[in-house]
Amino acid sequence: MVSMRWDAQRLDFDEPSTLPGLPDVRGLLRSVQVPEFPGLTFHEVRAKSALNAVPKGSAMPFGHTINPYRGCSHACVYCYSRGTHEWLELDSGADFDQQIVVKTNLVDVLRRELARPSWQRQHVALGTNTDPYQRAEGRYRLMPGIIDALARSGTPFSVLTKGTLARRDVPRLAAASRDVPVGMGVSMAIWDDDLHAALEPGVPTPRARLDLVRAITDAGLPCGVFLAPVLPGLTDRMEHLEAAIGAIAAAGATGVTVLPLHLRPGAREWFTAWLSREHPGLVGRYRQLYGRGAYVPAEYRSWLAGRVAPVLARYGLDRQSGGVARGVDAGSSLGLPGDESVGFPAGSLPTRRPEVAPIDEAPEQLTLC
Repeated sequence: MVSMRWDAQRLDFDEPSTLPGLPDVRGLLRSVQVPEFPGLTFHEVRAKSALNAVPKGSAMPFGHTINPYRGCSHACVYCYSRGTHEWLELDSGADFDQQIVVKTNLVDVLRRELARPSWQRQHVALGTNTDPYQRAEGRYRLMPGIIDALARSGTPFSVLTKGTLARRDVPRLAAASRDVPVGMGVSMAIWDDDLHAALEPGVPTPRARLDLVRAITDAGLPCGVFLAPVLPGLTDRMEHLEAAIGAIAAAGATGVTVLPLHLRPGAREWFTAWLSREHPGLVGRYRQLYGRGAYVPAEYRSWLAGRVAPVLARYGLDRQSGGVARGVDAGSSLGLPGDESVGFPAGSLPTRRPEVAPIDEAPEQLTLC
């Protein structure tokens, strides 16, 4: 029996799709396995809250986050969020990939929270922990309700994803952007097919994610790309970085941020085990780079930044933005965790639309550039 720390209501009932015994777990509605998603178990829970407040001392340019799902079927070996699954008394390895917690009532809870008089309409970020467009979204369809609730409440928001299921909601996102600022971000890093299959077995191909970037920008939305994580010794070769940035530019991205791998607890153990099996010759280098913590030394970050800076500039992708939350000006740059010198790519954070000036009776002719 799986034990999980969820204090939601319990619903005790039996049906053929419910796993034996699991309806008795505290806080669980039911746990199901369905033929359309082999190997995955969905733990349906009742969430007490939808909006997660970001600590006030955080440098993040958003005040709240929403996580419709816990765990992620993308199964990225390097995922920095793996350790969060241990809070549910599940492991950060296979359980993170296969045991997916679904907050089935999240949209209703979110609507109530957004309707509170105390709600300040701060920027809300999705995709900061696990992907809102992972495979479970195809079954539970939580994102359309989330998008509509945020837009109708006047709340700016951003979405970061690797999931091409987001194409389903592009028209909805474009419509929402007419009411509130919307930022879109797509994450991609690995361009070698074999390496992609080994490290991101549940993620759509890089080509499919490039098509997602194009679909987003074709709909009139901005889209920043996180070229992340860059894996030392595996994806930091110049030819790899040149090919990646060139393809991202061709897809119409509005900005790119390049980030080296972070190895936080949970991800560190899972990734190191994979590296020892598949690339034992690199183990020593990784011990040197990550021996002092989760982040690479400043020297490596500077070396990587120096490699990509001229390529980004060549394609006009070196712009960064700070968004509208927490009093941040749209032209400023907030550092990302582990590398304060690197900001969010342009388009990935919601920015205010330019104010429309009143039209005089005889408007002056302006030059567009």
